[in-house]
Parts: sequence; C-alpha cells; structure tokens
Amino acid sequence: MLTTNKKSHFWLYVIAAVASLGGLLSGFDMGVISGALLFINDEWAMTPLQQGWLVSSAIVGSVIGAASNGVLADIYGRKKVIIATAIIFTIGSLFCAISPNISLLIASRILIGIAVGMVSFAVPLYLSELAPQKIRGMLVSLFQLAITAGILFSYLINRVFANFDYNWRWMLGSGLIPAVILLVGISFLGDTPRWLISKKRDQEAKDIFNKIDPDCDAEAQIKEIKDTLKTPAKKSKTSFQKWMFMPVFVGVGIMFVQICTGINTIIYYTPTIFQIAGFDSNIGALYATIGIGFVNFIMTIVAIAFTDRLGRKPLLYIGLWGMLISLITLGSSFAYADVLGDNRKWLAIASVVVYIASFAMSLGPVAWITISEIMPLKIRGFAMSAATVSNFGFNFIVVLSFLPMINIIGKAQTFWIFAGITVLSMLFVYFFVPETKGVSLEKIEKNWQKGISARKF
Repeated sequence: MLTTNKKSHFWLYVIAAVASLGGLLSGFDMGVISGALLFINDEWAMTPLQQGWLVSSAIVGSVIGAASNGVLADIYGRKKVIIATAIIFTIGSLFCAISPNISLLIASRILIGIAVGMVSFAVPLYLSELAPQKIRGMLVSLFQLAITAGILFSYLINRVFANFDYNWRWMLGSGLIPAVILLVGISFLGDTPRWLISKKRDQEAKDIFNKIDPDCDAEAQIKEIKDTLKTPAKKSKTSFQKWMFMPVFVGVGIMFVQICTGINTIIYYTPTIFQIAGFDSNIGALYATIGIGFVNFIMTIVAIAFTDRLGRKPLLYIGLWGMLISLITLGSSFAYADVLGDNRKWLAIASVVVYIASFAMSLGPVAWITISEIMPLKIRGFAMSAATVSNFGFNFIVVLSFLPMINIIGKAQTFWIFAGITVLSMLFVYFFVPETKGVSLEKIEKNWQKGISARKF
C-alpha cells in the first residue's frame, strides 16, 4: 500500500486542498441563502411555502446533478466532472446576482444546485481513491471541512453586504470567487489511479502513484486494483451483483441519518430560527449565525484529528447523542417560552451550538467518508451518485417542509420529531454501518462479497 512519508503527504495535501474547494462551493450555497433570504423576503414578500421553495430549489438541481453524473464520472473521470462543476457554479452565481424576479432566481439556484450535486459525490470519490488507507478518513474529511469553511465564508459575506444596496445580489454573486479558484486549481491535477486503471491507462496511473509517493510499489498497487476489477464468475450484462445491494443500502441509509436528523433546517434557517427565538433584527440574527459557523468549522477540525484514531462509529455515537440532547432542548425552549422569557433565545443558541458541534465532529464528515469507502469499485461512481441523490432527496423534503411544519404542528414538536429520528439513527449505525478505519478499499469490498456482517468488519 501507499506509504505516508512527508513527501507523499505534501502532494496529497496539495491535491486534497484544491479538490476540497468543491466542498467550499457546496457549503457556500447552503449558508449564503440563509442570510440572503432575510433580504430577498424584504424585496419580494413571500409565503413560508415560497421561502421553502426558494431555499430548496438548489436541492432540486442537486438531485439532477448527482443523478446524472455518477455514470459520467465512471466514463469521463472524476477530474472532468469537478471541472464541469466549477463552470456551472460560475454561471449560476452570475445569474443569481442579476435575476429580475423570483422565478429566474429559483431557476438560477437550480443551476447552482446541479453543480453542488455533482461535486458532492465527485470530490469525496476523488479523494478516497487517491488517499492511503492510514489517512484516508482524514483526507476525505477535508471535503466536509471545506463545506464548513464555505458555510462560514457565506455567513461572513452575508454580514459584509448586509447594509449594501442590492445586498442579497452581492451575497449570491460572491460564489464566483471559490468557483474560479477551483476551476483553475483542478485543471493542473491528474485523475485518480483507480479510474485510470479501470480505463486501461496503467502508465498514467503509475505516474500518479509515483508522484504521490516515489517510494511506493506502484506495480503492486496496480495489480491489487486490477484483481478487484476482475469479475469473479460469469460476466453478466450488468456490473451490479446481488452482494452489492448491502453497501448501496448502507450508503443511502447513512445519507438519511445525516439529513433527516435535521442538520439543514439549522444551516439553511439559522437566522430565521434565531428570529423566531427572539432576536429582533436581521443584523443580530446574522451575528449569532456567524458564531454558529465558527463552531461548525472548528469542530470539523476536531473530527479530522480523530476520525483515523477513534474510528468512524465511535464518532457517530458521540455526535448522535449530542444532537439528540440538543434537539430535545431546542424543542423545549419553544415549548416553555412563557416560562423562560428572554432566556429562551439564549437557550436556543446554546442548543444550536451543541447540535452543530455534535454534527460537525461526527455525521458531517463521517457520512461522506463512509460512502466513499464502502462502495464497490466497479459501480463506485454510480453507487456514490445514488447515495448522493438520496442525500439531496431527503434534504429537499426536510428543507421544503420545515417552515410549514413549524406553522402547522408547532416549533417544539418539529424539533422533537428530529430527535425521534436521531434515536432510530443510532440503531441503524449499530446494526448496519461497518467500521472502516485502517481497512483498505479492496479489503472492504472483499468483506461485502463474503457477506460479512457490518458489525464484524
């Protein structure tokens, strides 16, 4: 396997830093609409359902992007998909900034969503196929760190432009900056050795292995990957085989856990939640939101430090327990608002801080690490695309329904429903999610083929 000397680390980190800018784009889109929504609503008065559609329109595009590009990543390579992502995000950001009405703004956000859907499986796939197993979790976690950096960047951008004329247009148009940087940076990188080998471009794969780590045994690496690509029995018309169902099921399941425990109701609607909790001004809500963004970013760094030490599942358990406690508390802050008085907003902030910290150190990075590791090589692009599509599908349902749920069943009950889903998620992690710390991608695939239980990996 690849060794991890200082020289190899240097190139891996350069590659990971550039590719992870795709995560920054994804995070920017998630965060920027939360602040921009306050000012868009001032210009074009919208119902709660219309606000939900504006926020979730990018998710509609994300489903399209994730669904259409899994196959493209297998055909044309991971790098070209990431380049296409940067181009689409650039165009979408421009269109958002100049949209003359709500309909065109929604259409522009759908376009941006296509880019987000593409990048959300292409970058983790790209990083997992390049990284040595000893630091694979850490490198793939950089994608989630970039997402949190993008969210924080968007919150800061929202505050910077809050008092400008055409404020929300400047906010949404600022996505041009990371898009152009990603487009330039990724153009100088190669594709992954595993994809190159699947296309019988062995020499190019060997060159990349040697560039990443001049001391590695590139020939042995190539042989191991080729052995994995061999069809064990009769070649069927389709690459999908019965044993592959379980990793795809786990991938879709972990995406359900990541989204349906409520994270994007917090990310997309943080300023709105704080206004409901008692913050009177847009600016005050934005300042509180920036603090949440810092917590999200810092705790993702903690996850990166421990994901290859503690393992994936221990982090998931710690995070889910923290999320459960905070969701119950957040719901209670609304249920007992009369008793709490002005303290309600501070209890709401504390609950959101604990929730974000718990998510950032667990489900945030670990869900993406999991799907990048467990999928079989022959269908990795398709399978990660399917998991990513499910992520955005769940996301769409949760985000679109959040404000109507608050209005129909109540604020406290809405957050308590997410708490109940969190309990079910703990059971799913225990029974179905394998521990992949220190296990090679090839070994993980062999374990699935043998029908080994996830609890015995």
